[in-house]
Order: sequence, then C-alpha cells, then structure tokens
Amino acid sequence: MTRLAPTPGRLTTIAALLATSLCGAMPALAASDIVISQVYGGGGNSGATFKNDFIELFNRGSAPVTLTNWSVQYASTGGSSWQVTPIPAVTLQPGQYYLVQEAAGTGGTTSLEPDTIGTIPMSGSGAKVALVSSNTALASATPSGGALVDLVGWGSAGHYEGSAAAGGTANTTAALRNDEGCADTDDNRADFTIAAPTPRNRQSAPRVCGAPNERPIVLQCPTVLGVARGYAGSADLTATDADSIVTGAVITAGAVPGISLSGFTAAGEIGGSAAVRLDVASNVALGSYPVTVRFDNDAAQQASCTINVTVQALPAITNTIPQIQGGGAQSPFKDTVQTTEGIVTAKVASGFFLQDPTGDGDPATSDGLYVYSSTAGSSVAVGQRVRITGSITEFTPSGASRSYTEMQNITNSVVLSSGHQVTPTNVTLPNARLDQVEAMLVRFTSPLTISQNAYLGARGELTLSNGRLELPTNRYAPGTPEAVAMAAANAINRIVLDDGLTVTPTVIPYIGDGPTVRTGDLVHDLTGVVDYAALGGGGAGFKLQPTVAPTITRDNPREDAPGLPAGNVKVASANVLNFFTTFTNGSNVAGQTGQGCKVGNSTSAGNCRGADNLNEFTRQRDKIVAELKAIDADVVGLMEIQNNGDYAAGYLADSLNAAYGAPVYSVVPQPADTGTDAIRVAMLYKPAKVALVGTALSDSDAVNNRPPMAQTFRAPNGGRFSLIVNHLKSKGSCPSGGGAEADNGDGQSCWNATRVLQAKRLVDVFVPQVQAASGDQDVLVIGDMNSYGMEDPIRTITAKGFVNQLERFVRPAGVPYSYVFGHESGYLDHALASAALSPQVAGVAEWHVNADEPEVIDYNTDGKPQDLYNALPYRASDHDPVVISLALQASFADVTASLKQVISGATLNRATQLFNGTITLTNQSAATLAGPLQVVLGGLPAGVTLANARGRKDGAPYVTVATASGGLAPGASVVVPVSFSNPGKVGLAYTAAIYSGNF
Repeated sequence: MTRLAPTPGRLTTIAALLATSLCGAMPALAASDIVISQVYGGGGNSGATFKNDFIELFNRGSAPVTLTNWSVQYASTGGSSWQVTPIPAVTLQPGQYYLVQEAAGTGGTTSLEPDTIGTIPMSGSGAKVALVSSNTALASATPSGGALVDLVGWGSAGHYEGSAAAGGTANTTAALRNDEGCADTDDNRADFTIAAPTPRNRQSAPRVCGAPNERPIVLQCPTVLGVARGYAGSADLTATDADSIVTGAVITAGAVPGISLSGFTAAGEIGGSAAVRLDVASNVALGSYPVTVRFDNDAAQQASCTINVTVQALPAITNTIPQIQGGGAQSPFKDTVQTTEGIVTAKVASGFFLQDPTGDGDPATSDGLYVYSSTAGSSVAVGQRVRITGSITEFTPSGASRSYTEMQNITNSVVLSSGHQVTPTNVTLPNARLDQVEAMLVRFTSPLTISQNAYLGARGELTLSNGRLELPTNRYAPGTPEAVAMAAANAINRIVLDDGLTVTPTVIPYIGDGPTVRTGDLVHDLTGVVDYAALGGGGAGFKLQPTVAPTITRDNPREDAPGLPAGNVKVASANVLNFFTTFTNGSNVAGQTGQGCKVGNSTSAGNCRGADNLNEFTRQRDKIVAELKAIDADVVGLMEIQNNGDYAAGYLADSLNAAYGAPVYSVVPQPADTGTDAIRVAMLYKPAKVALVGTALSDSDAVNNRPPMAQTFRAPNGGRFSLIVNHLKSKGSCPSGGGAEADNGDGQSCWNATRVLQAKRLVDVFVPQVQAASGDQDVLVIGDMNSYGMEDPIRTITAKGFVNQLERFVRPAGVPYSYVFGHESGYLDHALASAALSPQVAGVAEWHVNADEPEVIDYNTDGKPQDLYNALPYRASDHDPVVISLALQASFADVTASLKQVISGATLNRATQLFNGTITLTNQSAATLAGPLQVVLGGLPAGVTLANARGRKDGAPYVTVATASGGLAPGASVVVPVSFSNPGKVGLAYTAAIYSGNF
C-alpha cells in the first residue's frame, strides 16, 4: 500500500513532518456512522489484565443504526485471509458502544462483559480489523469499497485508512479511537491513540458525539457486605468523575439503626477519588439489609450503588489454614467451602493474605492463605483478625508447572479484632521449597541481587536472587552435567519482587537516581508475603508482595566507557537495536511520508522496525550517539541498522560528527550483498586513525540472510587486520514441531542448527577468503552471534583456532555478559581473534551501559506510565557494546643502521629523459634481514621526483626491493635501481632510509 519516495540526501535538515499525503490508494468505505472504536489483541497474554481479545464498535452519529447481517473481520498485517465474527441483528443508539469478545489467552485476571462473542485470536502488536455490512469474508489484503464500512490497521499493518497505520500495541495496550470514538478523519494514525484497553459495551455510559460530554460518576462498591452478629463490620466505597468533583455521599434507602456512613472524604480535584466507609455496628440484628448509597458531584450529577448487608451468626471454623494447605502439592480441601481464621498480613489489588499466627509447627504446611476477592479486601485492614468463608481452589497461572492454593467466592468475612502482628518467617535463597511458605509473611535474612528489571515498567517486577544468575550455557557446554546442574541451581535461586498491583503501575516503583535501578544492585531487609503468579516474559513463579518498602543500594553503579590498555587501534561492537531512518508510521527522517522498508522483494512501512516516528527516532539517535562518542573507537561494527544502502549508517556517522564538531567518522562503503532482511551489519571508521585496504566483502551464501561483512584496515605503523561483523540468526520465533531447529531444552533455544551452519560457513569459507584477499592472517570476528559463550556456534568458531577474548580478559574478573534474559545474564556479543591476531589483543571489555538498565527508560514513548527518558547513553540498546584494544605489530622495521649504502651517480638517458642510478645495499649485521626491503628517499631537491617510486611513506617516495626467499643474508648485497625525473637538471642529492617489511 505504500509508494517509495526518492531516498533523501543524507543530513537534510530535519523538518516537521510534511503535510499528510495518502499512502497508496485510500480504501473506499461504505457510508455509515458505525465505526471501529477500539481493537485489542493482547488478551490473556503475559502481563495482560483482560483474558480475551476484543473489538469495540461505536455509533458516532445522531440517529440509531441497525446492523443486520454485519460482521467484524480480522487479518494479519499483510494477510489476505479474513476471519469473520458475525454480529447478531442489533440497533445501536447514538453514542452507544458494542463489544465483540474474541479469543482468550491463558493469562489475564479480568473477564469481559461482551455483547457478542467470537473466537478470533488477534495479534498483540498489529493487524487489520474491518467492519463489514456482510458476513462474507473479504478476499484481498487491501479491501476497498463494496460492503467495507470501516477499517483499522495498526502496528505494522500494510493496509489502513489515511497516511499510516495506528501505532503498535503490546499486551497491556490497545488502539483507541480518539474523543471516545467520535474522531474520524479517515486516517488511522491520526484517529487512534495507543493506551490501556478500556472495553465498553451497550450498557456503558453513552457518548453522543457533538453533545456536551458530561462524564458519569464511576462507583466502586461491594455488592455484599457480610457481618457476624455481635461484631462490627465495614466496607470502603469510592467514587470518581473524570470531569467533575465528587462532593458528597448519603444513604438514600435501607438505613437502619447501626448502619451508617463515616469518614467521607471529597475528591480533591477533578477526576480525583472520593471515599466513604459503610459501617455496620455490632448490635445490628440478624437479617439482610439492602443499603443504597448515593454520591453527588459539583455538576449536579448523582450515582447510586446498593450494598446487600447481611448479618448472620458467626460461622464455626471448619479447618485451620495449615489444614487447608496440607502437606501435598494441592489442598486436600480443594473445591470445598471452608471457614477459617487468621491475621491479615498484606493487601493487594485483587485480594489479601491471611495467616494463622501460631501455625501448626509443621514446616511442610504453609500457615498462609491468599483470599482472591477485591470486594472482601476492601473491608479488612492489615493487622485484623478475620474469620472468612469461601471456596478453596487451586489457581494455575499461565505457563505454570504447579498450582497455588487460594480462597475465592467469599460468602462471609468478619473482622473479629484489630492490632495484631505476625512475626515474619526467616527465609533464604536458594530455596527449593518456597511452596512451604506460600502466602506467608517472610523476611529474607541476607541481601538479594537484582537479576532482571525488564518488566519493571510494564508490571512493577524485579527478579531477585542470591548473587547474579549466569546463564548456564554462558559458562558450560550445553547438555553437560555442569550446565544441567547450574540450570537447576538457578531455578531455585530466584523470587520476583512485585508491587502489589495486577495492572501496569501508574508510577514506576523502585526507581532510584539516574533515573534507574540496575541489574546487579542489592535489595536489603526484604519483607513481604510469598505469592505465586504469572511473570513478565511468560511462565510463572514465586513472587514477593512487599509489606515494608525495600531498601535498594546501587551496588552496580553506572560506569564511564571502559578504559583499556593502550594499543594502536580501538574496535567496538555495537548492536544499535533497530536504528531505522524510516519509521513504522511510514515517514522518514527527512520528513517524507508514504515511505517503507524493504524485506526481500517487499517494501512497506510494515517492514520497518525501531522508532515509530521522528520524535522517537531523535530520542533513539541521541542515546546511540552518546554511547558511541563515549567509546570513541577507531572502528565500529554495527548490528541492527536499517538495510537501506549506506543511508542509515551515513546518517549515524554524520550525527556522530555533529556531536564531535568535526568530521571524525566515515562509513565503510557497503559490500556487494547486504542480505534480504530489513536490518544489516555495517561499519564506521576514523580515516585519521586507520586506512581502508581494499573494499568490503560479504558472504552471500543462502545460509546468511544477514551476510557477514569484512573489511581490512591498516594502522599508522603498517599493521593490518581484517574485521568481520556478524549477526547470526536469532533465537526467537521458534518453528512448530520438533527437529534440529526447535528448542530442544539444552539452553540454546531455537534455530541453533542454522547458527551452527552460519558459524561453519564463516570459519571454513569466508574467513579464508578474507585472509586471501588481504594477504594477512590477522582476523577479528565480532558481533551479535545470538549464541552464549559456550554454545555450539561459538565452539565451532573456536575449534578453528579463534581465541575467545571475553573468556581471556573478562572471565578472570567476573561473569562476562552483554544481555539479560529470562532472569539470567550472558554474552551474545563476541570478540573472537584468529590465532595470529590474538597475541596482539591488548585488552577487551564490555561496557554495561544497556543490559543492566530497565527497558522503561529507553527511547520508546508507547505504553509507558511515566517518561523517564534522558539523552544519556544508558539503555541506548538492549545489548552492551564490546570494546577491543589492538596493539598491532608494525609490518616494517627500520634496518638502515644494518646496511652499508653505496649511492652511484646518476646518468641521463636521453631517450627517456630520466636520470638513472643505483643504490647498493650490503648487510653489515650478523642477522639475515627479512624482505622485502623498502628504500625511502628523503631530501630530494625541489622539482625532482622518483620516477620508479612504489608509493610514499610520510610524504617521501620509496621503492620496493625483492630479496631472496630467505631475506638478505649477512654480508650479502642487493642493487636497487632508481630513476629520477629532473627537468631542471639540478644537482641530485638525497638520503636513503631502509625498512624491512611492508608499508
């Protein structure tokens, strides 16, 4: 659907986006006021609140519209196959919403209240949804006209209304039509905002477009408040209004002596929360009392809720909490109704934790129980003794290998007394039996290390362990007993610190100065209750809901770019995390619209990665420039840069030069083949520090969709080396079924067989080609190999004599790592030197500027509860750069002192008009001088040139003298012919300096 505009010249002035132009042909739509107002595909995914995907419709017109034989239809971003959910005949009033539930995932905590139900599994990041006045499936990837009523493309969709697709979504975000569904400029990018999903159905408050938009008062009231005769009880009621201030609350029906409101607090501002407590005295008689409470605001609006207060006899305890928990994997009272009693130790968004204060003395049975009920939770407080009745269930989170005993469907909850305390149970990590303290209040007796912070922004989670967790195949070969044992040890050495919420936090917790909280920092005095739930990134595990604010110390402080032992060439390997000058919204850095990115033979905005728009790109660029400028390498190998010729690499070089205020970097011209992927590898270099030798090479073999790139460089002392930049196939997007490419459980994840083939091709074919072309054996292999330190592809390379420089230089001082994933650290980014080059490596270091930083501080703007961005280099990428110092041996040596020189006179050859002479060199030393010899002539008179010069060194001409294969032996001589152009026929005088080797 996109047309490519001409590629702009590099470093054109970055202007504001040009006036919107259409991207390809605008889809023709049937006339209707019914629009798609919201799409959400993250339902039931990791981190999602809602269990199902959904599509929301809205009547933005001023008259009722009847939908007969209509449908919503779904296709992938580039797909032409449409799945259909029919809509039953329905009439939507002006401002009325309609909710279509689609497929469920395995996670999520909240069910929808749909108007109709379909089964379409929708993408969590981007796709196409159409509203069609027919139940017949659309038949094109780019439908238009006919029965097509409305179309929304989002994320990387290749078909959409207007200039570009709506932004990409995640598991916790949806695409919502602006102005609550009223906005419709026929431009998906302009009409939709990416925000938290807000499903609305036919019962939701209507939003009549064009009418004054008075938001209703929104209430949170329990439907039932159970109280035991002779005991007081209470429940919290709250009310908010998005455009007014809630000012009062009153009981309007059902009031009896002993039932009253207390502690009303008005909202402090528009949109703020008002609160009141419904109190039931201990002397209220047995019975049921429906109590209606009305809230008022300053706009003369009202809203009411009814709470059914039930006063009944105090139920007898059927079993204690330890008895309910039992000593087995599941409760012996699963699927039964039980009454138990305990002290409230913690409250979270979806319920509270209850603990028997004395327990049963059996370490195999937990003394705690989680009560899953936000309604019951609103009527209790920490420190209260509560007797409660409900159903015992075993909750198994998505991806879990075990269940978690909890109570739900609460029918009675009675506060017996207050002011109690429970002594935390001391625990440590590693711990193979955290299930024995599930739902209990615990205290970790020693500091814990933060091992992962990737889901801090999205879920408020930090993974903690006793010491940093190293990925087993980073240290040991896959499948070895050592790797298996390390994996088992890691599995029992972690717990996830949570924030007590089941949704994305509005204020990011645990952030310190920087703003950051780094992997490797320490958490002290950790006290809380042990939970078990789904985790960010998938799977499930034990979590700690803190009851005391943890103390976090910066034990892994940010550091400046690494200082290395001095060499003569500094090399860096940097993954720049999808640095694209063409954005996912179809615009580019020059302000053009209707642009796209190429993958194979396909060009579309849907192929683009990285920044969604110019604002995000500028933020991304500034972080990357800050990182690379701080490293200040002479040669930089880049991964994940847009495959658009040398344009993106050139833009980055120009941006770096602007930061330096001088033309410091140039781009190594791309090789003949840069592959078929949207990203490629590239190189930058400093012409003042190194010179290119020959042209760049790449390996276009079919195994490489991102071909490795090689370039030979020469240092000022003549030393040469060849750099090969790589980006092997990723571990993600696993194939279905088994086989060599599947995740076979040995720690290497998917596509390992392909990576091994790429590694074999590299060392068996491409490296020898590079060495032959350069005439030099010094080769440095760098890049994102998507393989940890001891995995098969790396061992394939080291088996050919390459030396792993991170193991050589970094391992002796600690764990080498450049990436954090799945709670563990390892290095995917490598420095592997050939046997000839390895002795010339002076030092290697990783700069932990990215992997230890939380993702929430990066350049992206989508779906963040807070914007903690700054232009410092931290979290410029998800990979840490690797820096290598080379002390390249000179390719020549000054042997002038070892040679006797006899310079003959010069005679004129009248035919050629050249003056010819000789220099006879005799080896006066006791050692053979290796050849070839380079004779550099200095002090030539003005106007005289050396006609047979091979080249110039430091501005002086030189000739090359071949010697016998063994060099110039002691006492041996060689005659060096020299020819001069001397038009002025001035007297010839010069000096000769002799070097052994090659310039």
